[in-house]
Amino acid sequence: MVTTAGASLSSSLSSSLSSASTSRWIASYVRSTPLGQVPLAGRRLRLRLGTPARRYHAAVWPSYGITTPVPVHHQSLAYSPFRFETGYALCAKRPSRPFPPPFLSPPSSSFSDPLTTHSLSQDKRLSVKGELIRGLNNGDDAILVAENFLGVDDGVGAWATRPCGHAALWSRLLLHFWALEIERRLSANATTVDPVEYLQSAYEETVRATSKPTEWQGTTTSATALLHWTLGADGVQKPLLYVTNLGDCKIMVIRPSEERILFRTAEQWHWFDCPMQLGTNSIDTPRKDAVMSQIALQEDDIVLAVSDGVMDNLWEHEVLKIILDSLHTWDNGRPETVDLAPPPDLSNDRMIFVARELLNAALNIAQDPFAESPYMEKAIDEGLAIEGGKMDDISVVVGSCQKRGG
Repeated sequence: MVTTAGASLSSSLSSSLSSASTSRWIASYVRSTPLGQVPLAGRRLRLRLGTPARRYHAAVWPSYGITTPVPVHHQSLAYSPFRFETGYALCAKRPSRPFPPPFLSPPSSSFSDPLTTHSLSQDKRLSVKGELIRGLNNGDDAILVAENFLGVDDGVGAWATRPCGHAALWSRLLLHFWALEIERRLSANATTVDPVEYLQSAYEETVRATSKPTEWQGTTTSATALLHWTLGADGVQKPLLYVTNLGDCKIMVIRPSEERILFRTAEQWHWFDCPMQLGTNSIDTPRKDAVMSQIALQEDDIVLAVSDGVMDNLWEHEVLKIILDSLHTWDNGRPETVDLAPPPDLSNDRMIFVARELLNAALNIAQDPFAESPYMEKAIDEGLAIEGGKMDDISVVVGSCQKRGG
């Protein structure tokens, strides 16, 4: 019987390679039959189908943290009655290009070099106009995490094929200048908040910083959230969130007490896989195309900022379930150690755990060439034969709204 089955299966394999339906039947047969009962040809097929060799792998190990670095002397928004309890998790598809001068001053080869910058090049941190560049890069993505504002920008990776293309620089600088605008314009007695104008000013500063004599090209999408407050009818201060979005990154507000998504941004596209973006040769501008929303928050609401590396691999209901499950796991006892765990000194932070769980879920789908994913679904709707998850830079920033001092 085994020999007959083997001959039959081998014959089927040789005569029907061009038939997609037969190939699917063979795969189903091999997977559903115990290994000892599968003929040799089928075992080879099972090994090929079951091997992890075709899985995609990120080029950079995941990293985690609470907030992104800031200069020692910076304008704080500590007067705000509310703050974020934050955490982030990152995993890059590939490392970004090294940052060029003048944003990074490489060590000189000799003290006798007439153009040496050895006195300035000991600090390897990125800077612009003499100031530390805020945020962090994750491949071509950039994130910004602070007590009162969060942001995720997704640099368009296709610029890596251009000699002067640097999407990571564009995404990072845009967030940097946006943070500076917030700190400069917001004060304890500020009566108006205009995040779109902050983004417009940041965009114009980024254009100037990447123009001649050091011209660098790139484009980036942007999603930012600013935590402010308003006075209720009873005179009590209440948290108010300002969300600004341009492109396909996403901001979501989740209310754990009601187990639902309170708000989500809408993706903005020119066409499939070409979102609205700011930068070189793009017709989009914040003042013309950015969408600003105001959301009344409650304490313990979760604000989630993610790049398309998350939303291309997970549906919204999956994101909601992962967030709620991770909060429940944390609140009901210390979670078990799992793969891709953060360093021990960060393992006690609640928001890092939430961000890590979401990152791991998105990464598992992104690395699986046979998984079903939102990206695959959109591609099929466009008539494209794409299967599996989408390996991309995955950036997750999580903030829980809390009363300051509470």
